[in-house]
Amino acid sequence: MRRSNRLFEIIQILRAADRPLTADSLAQSLEVSTRTIYRDIAALQAMRTPIEGEAGIGYMMRKGYDLPPLNFDLEEIEALRVGLAMVARTGDSALQRAAQRLHEKIDALHASADWLQVVPWGARPDDPANGCVSVSTLREAIRSEQKLKLTYRDGNNEETVRVIRPIALIYHLECVILAGWCELRASFRHFRTDRIYECQVQDERFAGQSAALRSLWLEHNHWDEPAPAA
Repeated sequence: MRRSNRLFEIIQILRAADRPLTADSLAQSLEVSTRTIYRDIAALQAMRTPIEGEAGIGYMMRKGYDLPPLNFDLEEIEALRVGLAMVARTGDSALQRAAQRLHEKIDALHASADWLQVVPWGARPDDPANGCVSVSTLREAIRSEQKLKLTYRDGNNEETVRVIRPIALIYHLECVILAGWCELRASFRHFRTDRIYECQVQDERFAGQSAALRSLWLEHNHWDEPAPAA
């Protein structure tokens, strides 16, 4: 999570809290270190954000502090609700948590709409405890333009080890597909994330190449045709 996003999340969490929250609890919610939270709180206080408290006791937002409201019409709000609910079908646990936070922000400003329902069945959850690679790891590698070393098993259960340059994620109804330039095949390949049995983020980067690779991939990729097998 980028620092600017994390600062915003800290404000939102403290606004919604009915009691002081410790840096440890904030760190656990945002999946960062306690030291990072201390630095972020200090930065927010330096920006005159009315956060009161101290280390070891907890922090609270002074009453009356607010952020600008979301300026969406009713249909836009309903579109957001349905779209956020459909994130549950992706199997991407980090996006699901982010969607839940967005739901809470919308509910804080608008009446709930429990008559809008989306069935949650879809892609298999990316639970590392069950041997699934976290999709958020793949997304971070795409953003940071870092190569990935994958252990992959195809539909015939044949296992290969690949080094790829990840460039895109495609969310299908029943699975998530990672697209990338495969150094083993010297071409673009697509990998179902539920068939990636090990993923190591490499130190080697392909900085500045993503846009060109993605443009070339999009030029040759047609959704009405089968994707190249991994």
